[in-house]
Formats: sequence, structure tokens, C-alpha cells
Amino acid sequence: MQSILVTGCAGFIGSNFVPYFLEKYSDYHVINLDLLTYAGDLNNLNDIKEDAKYTFIKGNICNRELVEFIFETYDIRGVIHFAAESHVDNSIKNPGVFIETNVNGSFTLLDVAYKKWMDKPFHFKAGYEKCRFHHISTDEVYGTLNETDLFTEETPYAPNSPYSASKASSDMIVRSYQETYGMNTVITNCSNNYGPKQHDEKLIPTIIRKCLAGESIPIYGDGKNIRDWLYVLDHCKGIDLVYHTGKEANVYNIGGRNERTNLQIVDAICTILDEKVPKANSYKDLITFVEDRAGHDRRYAIDATKLENELGWKADENFDTGIVKTINWYLAKYKKA
Repeated sequence: MQSILVTGCAGFIGSNFVPYFLEKYSDYHVINLDLLTYAGDLNNLNDIKEDAKYTFIKGNICNRELVEFIFETYDIRGVIHFAAESHVDNSIKNPGVFIETNVNGSFTLLDVAYKKWMDKPFHFKAGYEKCRFHHISTDEVYGTLNETDLFTEETPYAPNSPYSASKASSDMIVRSYQETYGMNTVITNCSNNYGPKQHDEKLIPTIIRKCLAGESIPIYGDGKNIRDWLYVLDHCKGIDLVYHTGKEANVYNIGGRNERTNLQIVDAICTILDEKVPKANSYKDLITFVEDRAGHDRRYAIDATKLENELGWKADENFDTGIVKTINWYLAKYKKA
């Protein structure tokens, strides 16, 4: 059985990925290193906590001594790196934490992996030739788009927030370990994820939560900012595909081809909730426009052609099907609360 380090599994995407991964593969031992900051919740992983192929370690990816201990103790042969500070609003208020975790933490993981797997640049130790470092990134590193273009793997980086700048920096460090040392790396940049287990502060859970509580639904600016929405399990399947079959030193963009304005998102959710949990007035009456976020990018949209054509990936969910599954999950969650 091969041990693989998957960081940040208690967060939104990681906690969807690991159960999927363990169910699909019987020959991996997944080591989850997670600090359990505000966005991490071990309850997200209750369905696998007794799995013998899964080990949780609470700790910081910036703690080099701990990371070295994990690599040696479990003989780590691969890394899928989710762990990151990711909320843009928080990065505006406290950018230093984002630089520390996303930049320094990624460097620590890369450098420990390099020294564990290789004895010099472009020369792997015997038995470690197939070790791979998969870095999970975001479309926000590309900045903002006009009304028609799409982000491709060739789009120049132009990050506009401390969060996206920290992720762009970590992408560049990964690239440097590929080019300078010959490490086997891949990077995936995804569009906005949605689905079960997302933190309550994010847009879609916030809309659902505010509706059910009868509270104002805050929408930034004019609500016309556009994002490309990707159902989280489709993202997980793309990560799995790239980790196992993606070409070394390549970047793959993973997007849902589901562009929506924030107004379209809130309208869709309110319409569904009006049917599922009807009240005297439509939930749309709760929509409230608030001051726009500083440096709020106008539009993101990903061209996933490379992933589709080279590796055969295809999203199983469109937004209309995915949002119903998402709402049903949150209705069950908030009903228990």
C-alpha cells in the first residue's frame, strides 16, 4: 500500500475528495495533515474516520519538523496539496496569514518532498521515481476577464487580491521545483466550487442560511460579478485524473462551463427554496445590496478544453442539477442544527 499526503482534508474540497478517493482505490493510505483552522471541520470526514486506510494528523504545513516526520514515518510517495487560506475577504483584512500558509507552507512541503524523493536535481532515489506533487490552485491567479474571453493554461498571471497573489506565488514555487530540480509536479487551477460541506461564510451556503433564517441576503455591489461554477465532486474527479494521468510539468484548468452572475445565483436558490420551503413572501424579498468588496474581480471563466481533450474529463453536473443537490444537503444540515 502506498502512502500519500493529502493536506487540508477537513476543508471543503478536501473533505469531498478523500472519501471519493478512498472508495475508488484500495491501495492508498491517505495521511491527512490539517491544522483545523476556522474552515476545517473533522465532522466533514466522519464517514471515513474509522477507515484503516486513513490517518489524520493535526498540524501546520509550515512546521518543517512535523512535515519531515510525516514523510519519514509514513514513507510518503505522493502529495496532493489542498491546504490553503482561501477566503478573499479575510485576505483583505489579514493578508499576512495568507502569505505564511499559502507561500511558506507550500514551500515547506515542496522542499521536504524534494529531499525525501531525490538525492540531487533531476535524479530520483531508487523506488521514488514515480512520486508526484500535485498542487491545487485557483482561477483567481489569472485576475479578471473581459466579457468574452476565457482563462486558459497560457493566460498570464495577474492576481488582484492578497489571496490570489499568495496562490500565484505558490504556483510559481511549484514551477521552480519542477524546472530547477526536476521534481514531478502538476498544477490544477479550478473555478468557483460549490456543493456539500462548504463553509457557511461562502456565497451559496450564506444565501441558503440567510433565507432559512429570514435574514437579509447580502450581495456585493450590483450583483453582476460573474463566476464559473464547478460542482465539487466534478472537481475531485478532475484532480484524481490529473494526479494519475496528467503530464508532468503541466497545468490543467478545471471549470464547470457554468457562468452565472451573483444575482442569477441568488435568484436560482430563492426560486428553489420558494418551492421546497415556502413562506408567506418570496425569499427574493430578502436580497440586499451591500458595499462592494475591495478589488472585486468582475468575471472569471475557465476553458477546460485541455483537460477534456487530453485526459477525457467531463463535468457530470451542470449548475441546474448541482445546485439542487447542494440545497438538499444544506437543508438537511440546517434542519439538524
